[in-house]
Amino acid sequence: MNDAVFDEDHDDLVIVKDIEMFSVCEHHLVPFWGKVSVGYLPNKKVLGLSKIARIVEVFSRRLQVQERLTKQIALAVIEAIQPTGVGVVVEGTHMCMVMRGVQKINSKTTTSTMMGVFRDDPKTREEFLTLVK
Repeated sequence: MNDAVFDEDHDDLVIVKDIEMFSVCEHHLVPFWGKVSVGYLPNKKVLGLSKIARIVEVFSRRLQVQERLTKQIALAVIEAIQPTGVGVVVEGTHMCMVMRGVQKINSKTTTSTMMGVFRDDPKTREEFLTLVK
């Protein structure tokens, strides 16, 4: 994270949302793109905001599936700063749905990963999901 982890006595929700991303579906070798929202509850450490976008970029720039991408982002935040919880929501448009098979032009796929208190505490999960809408 190149010195972008900061000791900070902050224990309220941090969210970076609407991070634009694009990738290539490893199943069909066609593009997909969308937006990512990442939230975490710090545990005495915060991550530089641009580093969250950089994490999204690193994992999305590979042959990928949206479900794995969502989890990889969450795990990278956990590894970097060991927060008490992480939530990631990805909304994507997949060309495999648009130009192949069913050809549903306006369809979107939403995936989420909730870890730590985002999984265990319904109020924390609800707050995060409300704020990223």
